[in-house]
Amino acid sequence: MPFDSLNLSPAVGDDQSMVQINQQQVTELIGAAELQALDAKHGAKVAVASRGGIANECDGVVTTTPGLALLVLAADCVPIVLADPAHGVIAVAHCGWRGLTAGIVHATVTVMREQGAVNIQAITGPAICAKCYPVQIDCIDQLRDALPQSHFADVAVSTDDQWRVDVRAGVHLQLADLDVTFSSIQRCTYEDPSLFSYRRDGRTGRHGMIVVQ
Repeated sequence: MPFDSLNLSPAVGDDQSMVQINQQQVTELIGAAELQALDAKHGAKVAVASRGGIANECDGVVTTTPGLALLVLAADCVPIVLADPAHGVIAVAHCGWRGLTAGIVHATVTVMREQGAVNIQAITGPAICAKCYPVQIDCIDQLRDALPQSHFADVAVSTDDQWRVDVRAGVHLQLADLDVTFSSIQRCTYEDPSLFSYRRDGRTGRHGMIVVQ
């Protein structure tokens, strides 16, 4: 069933009361006071949050408020958590191939630095791997137009006359360009049955990554 485990998204057809319970459980588990969640739209809009709620139509959210947890949801796209603990700035971002072309990674890091971040660290979460992510030529054309050639060569791969996209590689290249140190949870959502995958299952829940200071 699509919502048997800890679905954290209120926008995928799950029972809203159960989603609220799931989100509250996660908030309490990490000792946060409130939770702000992304309502991702595959763009480059970044919000600055000071209280709990929904960051409407945003693919990034930043806060300097102690005790406010930030939640990014995903089911194949790359979830990203970022933090500069020394300066009290944290963020989350959501990035699919459209996010790579829109510049959500750059936009999120820019807002963090505007809020006082200096030395930013990031972790990228589970996402679909290139082997499991065949795409159409229009996607490739947009990536080719938007990315530096050196990035495009690592993000878009053609095998057996089929283009595939490694979104996580693109996120890592963009983080490195911005002098953000990062690590990654190298699990493929499509291959791992314990994770939600929209590409694999269609109607499904959303897992998440969460950060709080």
